Amino acid sequence: MKHIFQQGSHPEAPTLLLLHGTGGTEEDLLAVGRFISEGSSLLGVRGNVLENGMPRFFRRIREGVFDEEDLLFRTNELHGFLNEAADQYGFDRNNVVAVGYSNGANMAASLLFHYEKALKGAVLFHPMVPRRGIDLPDLSGVFVFIGAGKNDPICAPKESEELAKRLESAQATVSTNWYHNGHQLTEMEVRDASEWFKQTF
Repeated sequence: MKHIFQQGSHPEAPTLLLLHGTGGTEEDLLAVGRFISEGSSLLGVRGNVLENGMPRFFRRIREGVFDEEDLLFRTNELHGFLNEAADQYGFDRNNVVAVGYSNGANMAASLLFHYEKALKGAVLFHPMVPRRGIDLPDLSGVFVFIGAGKNDPICAPKESEELAKRLESAQATVSTNWYHNGHQLTEMEVRDASEWFKQTF
């Protein structure tokens, strides 16, 4: 997978897996990641799917409707890439926190839905429920920050609410934070995520 890795100044800090929104690149969230955790190593990844020329992490049938077969394939692909990247760059595979926006947040959530111990935690900006009708792995000890929009036209509030409930039912510790800026990722959200991160990790 096309990616960029930046070594952090604090080896014991979680490595941040940065997952962009539709049309983004592996560099999109580098500044966000650095603000959230100044000393962390950063691993920015570009999605392998193109939609009208725009990178994504998995296909969708239409707005809000995911291609579940491709979602499963791409989730497995990213999971395998993470294992390889940990060996290549020498970071602790058990100390990875995802930071995802929109499509990237959905992919991070999918990792949590399908793999036990895939992530130590996740910052999910404007996420949706990746899949329904499945049992989640044990997420005890996993910490999740959700940034959601009360007036988000792409990700309805009920999506983020349902996602939080699903994660909590699997024993994850979830902090849901509400904003009024539509689907935009704002400075306030990033600041709140940074404070949450410092208190949590």
